[in-house]
Amino acid sequence: MSTRQIDFCFDLISPYAHVALARLGELPADVTVRPVPVLLGAVLSHWGQRGPAEISAKRLHTYRQSVFLGLQHGVEMRFPPRHPFNPLKALRLLAGADADLAMVRTAFGFVFEQGRAPDTDDELAAFAELIGVPLSLAQDDAAKAALRANTDQAIERGVFGVPSFVCPTGTGHEVFWGVDGFDMLLAWLSDPALFARAPYDHLDDVTIGIERK
Repeated sequence: MSTRQIDFCFDLISPYAHVALARLGELPADVTVRPVPVLLGAVLSHWGQRGPAEISAKRLHTYRQSVFLGLQHGVEMRFPPRHPFNPLKALRLLAGADADLAMVRTAFGFVFEQGRAPDTDDELAAFAELIGVPLSLAQDDAAKAALRANTDQAIERGVFGVPSFVCPTGTGHEVFWGVDGFDMLLAWLSDPALFARAPYDHLDDVTIGIERK
């Protein structure tokens, strides 16, 4: 049986990405998932956005909603003592090690199950030990380049947030963003022609009526 590979673009800072991991078992049997660590801050900067936790009125709502969604899918979450935190070095460890899904799940468990932020020397060392990679990767030039390349490629493919599932098509890629986009991902995987038919087929032709300065 042939397999279909999709990319799971994530940043350890995202509680929604942690919840999305719990739903991967719902994917069709012929689908494989390649985890791709990206730097959300760079993605947001490229598109001129702010993260939900950077908006004061949205921050607590984001935390409550992600915990609520987690419980719906059997995931009990504990946030680290500070959020947002700087995930850069932890992401380099994952990118440099070409982390598989098991390693990524362990990494998210450190952050959103143990409730620890790998943004200090001691916690980063504990994080590296837990996922089984050398701490030196955090400063490794190849690991830095791998994370930059992942992030640049994600932006090129139209990723604007995390988690995002990037699915190749005959002419490019479809991007499905967020835990709340997972059901749409499942529908599209079952019917890749879904968006070519009504009521979706006119959406590409909708024009912008007004733009905020």
